Amino acid sequence: METLPGKEGLNILRRLIAYSEKVFRFSTELIVGVTDRRLEPRISTATVAKSAAVMFWARMGSLNALEMSCQSRFWKQWLGGPLPSADTMGTVHSKMDASTLRDAMHQVYGQLKRNKALPDNRGISLAIVDGHESHSSYLQHCSGCLSRTIHFPAGDRIQYYHRQVTLLLVTGAPANREPLRIPLDHEPQLAGEDEVATAKRLLARVIDRYPRAFDVVLADALYARADFFNFLLDRNKHALVVLKDERRNLYQDVAGLFTAVSPVQGSFRSRDCLWWDFPDLRSWPEVKTPVRVIRSVETRSIKRQLDHKRETLTSDWVWVTTVPSGLATVKRCVEFGHQRWDIENHGFNELVNGWHADHVLKHDPVAIECFLLLAFLTLTLYHAFVSLNLKPSIRKNKSEEHWVNLMAAEIYGALNPSAMSP
Repeated sequence: METLPGKEGLNILRRLIAYSEKVFRFSTELIVGVTDRRLEPRISTATVAKSAAVMFWARMGSLNALEMSCQSRFWKQWLGGPLPSADTMGTVHSKMDASTLRDAMHQVYGQLKRNKALPDNRGISLAIVDGHESHSSYLQHCSGCLSRTIHFPAGDRIQYYHRQVTLLLVTGAPANREPLRIPLDHEPQLAGEDEVATAKRLLARVIDRYPRAFDVVLADALYARADFFNFLLDRNKHALVVLKDERRNLYQDVAGLFTAVSPVQGSFRSRDCLWWDFPDLRSWPEVKTPVRVIRSVETRSIKRQLDHKRETLTSDWVWVTTVPSGLATVKRCVEFGHQRWDIENHGFNELVNGWHADHVLKHDPVAIECFLLLAFLTLTLYHAFVSLNLKPSIRKNKSEEHWVNLMAAEIYGALNPSAMSP
């Protein structure tokens, strides 16, 4: 695509597209492989996918907002023809083959790996799994909706919702750059199954396709189950999971050890820590191997914004893991345990609030799945471009909103003047 003249920091959308074309062959290999169930389409699937990619990059938020920019000269340059309508965009995504989008994501991962842009975390690679509820409604529902009964004083109502489990890959930090956090895949939760069953189905597919992408899976307390630990052990992966359930025999056993064994002093970020580390515990016989329990009592001082008084806060964390002491020290395991929040802070939070990924662009189970996979793909390309391609002098003191506004301006600034007439 032709790059318009301008200062080095401008034309960000065109530079992002040029980077995606050069490094990942976006149009010629990635998107051209995406297919759908239409027999004789007049508008190619690639055209629809490329239009949706720019919708996510420019954070337009809806198919109707995308369609309102159809008079922009940008679309003819990018697509080689007119922008598809909102109805066409939704219909095509409801017929897309999600596996072809997953193939495109795998190609992006492979290229980043070949470019050595995905270093591990000092010999250990991490993945995080967590569930996310995208939306709910009392009125609109589709064949893929889950349902639950909500009790009100005036009577019960059925609420419909969609929920999926996402896997986020967390890489090490390259020199002078933020680490890349890549949402590799997601799996819709089906009726009658819990989140852990969905996560196991997701992990089975991801481990088969990315066998060496990660070594340890981080998860919250919901995943502290023997079947989940054994599932990972059978695939030569480790688990590191928050341990909260005081009724669990394992928790009760180590609770007595906390008072009998003296902790080791340590530090995490700006916090003073007391650490306990109990390897080779056999209090959880349902798990195929002895487990390790780590506790971190962390103290930090904060300054209250209202009265400017300093206050000391203490937090108490307990994790259960199969990671042996020889592979990761207690300090590293504590660091890993806190990285579980990356899927909230750099995954769901950014996708929902910045990329409008929870917006129901088309209320159809296949469309919802494919739009989210395309959001994962474009998010990865965007962060690879900003982190690996833009010079530090350009990135310095620039917020996420700054780049979004620049990309949207490239589209709306190229609107045909006749389209602005009343």
